Amino acid sequence: MNISIVNGTFSSKDSLDLIAQFIHAKIKFHESKIEQNISEEDLKMRELRIKELQRLLYEVRNVLLHKQDNIGIQCSIEISKS
Repeated sequence: MNISIVNGTFSSKDSLDLIAQFIHAKIKFHESKIEQNISEEDLKMRELRIKELQRLLYEVRNVLLHKQDNIGIQCSIEISKS
């Protein structure tokens, strides 16, 4: 199953807003899991993932803030059995 979340062209500001909201949602997900009783290994993995997401957002922000053109964004979720 494939769910299309975003498929369009946006201004650089709107693109940054959309991407930032997605990344912040994922960070909040990891933070909520950290608040639960989890193993030390899982805690470290989630902390590293949060740092990586923050770094990615910083990089995207730097790129998009200097773009004058519209930005195409395609975002979908693919659901499969594991």
